[in-house]
Amino acid sequence: MKKYRVGIVGATGMVGQRFITLLDGHPWFDVQVLAASPRSAGKSYREAVEGKWSFACPIPAYAADMVVVDASRVEEVSGQVDFILCAVDMKKEDIRALEERYARCETPVVSNNSAFRYTPDVPMMIPEINPEHMAIIPAQRKRLGTKSGFITCKPNCSIQGYVPALSPLRDYGIAKISVCTYQAISGAGKTFATWPEMVDNVIPFIGGEEYKSEVEPLKIWGSVVGDEIVPAQKPIISAQCYRVAATDGHMAAVSVSFDQKPPMDEILSRWAAYKGLPQKAGLPSAPAQFLTYFTEDNRPQTRLDRDIEKGMGISIGRLREDSIFDYKFVSLSHNTLRGAAGGAVETAEMLCHEGYIAHK
Repeated sequence: MKKYRVGIVGATGMVGQRFITLLDGHPWFDVQVLAASPRSAGKSYREAVEGKWSFACPIPAYAADMVVVDASRVEEVSGQVDFILCAVDMKKEDIRALEERYARCETPVVSNNSAFRYTPDVPMMIPEINPEHMAIIPAQRKRLGTKSGFITCKPNCSIQGYVPALSPLRDYGIAKISVCTYQAISGAGKTFATWPEMVDNVIPFIGGEEYKSEVEPLKIWGSVVGDEIVPAQKPIISAQCYRVAATDGHMAAVSVSFDQKPPMDEILSRWAAYKGLPQKAGLPSAPAQFLTYFTEDNRPQTRLDRDIEKGMGISIGRLREDSIFDYKFVSLSHNTLRGAAGGAVETAEMLCHEGYIAHK
């Protein structure tokens, strides 16, 4: 198989670093360009992340001596790659301008950023849940005036534990959701070394996170109608988001009501059997078991279970009836793998498999 040439834009940040580790030896993708801000441009990658490398593993050998280029040199980067993975730390309007420049330069953009999440013709996908939203890409290309360039993005990491758990149950009519998320510090791009205030601490506020947690599931559960993705009208979602003293892993405590209450054994059966397009297609990053239910009362646990299926699986536990809602349960996802870099890589694999990304 001829490999796709990949550029990582925002390569020096935490998610960019995750991209680099995930693409080490990837069977489909070959990293050709590492791009970042002008202050990193011209340095070797090793020099650019000196003192900032976030992981216990060493920098992959293939990337260590690559020379970082300025991400704003769009034409130069685009000439060397088939698509880019983007995770930049910039103002939202600047991210929008940069990603659209790449798309108009006929380079597909798979973005970890939030800048285009609410744009009606930009698919925001969890590959196992809403692959049908890829069908909006031709309409976006028409708007952009491109033949192959487009933008797609992944949703907020906070929703990727509970949205997958609820998606197999949508035909019962999900009416109301109350969710509290307990989110690791890597979601803020931090470690305990860089954020010592988080040691032995919980902060009951994460800017913008509750809005994203309440709104983004509706787009994921929406439908492609004409030239836009129309968000679902239901369910009503109420979210509270907390930063907790964990390195990685976002836990969600979920209460849910249905129009038609499903039997508990049917919920468990659907979780066990659920497979999405990535599993059916055998995508390289796809977890073999997307949803795993633990019967133990004290599982899932962040430290024990965040790495299930190499961090790409969703862990669920404590399903029980609720005195106000129909049911309640807990779920867990790895926020920088399933919720960020890994989810974007799996999205890119799906786009390649389905022919939306082609070799230039």
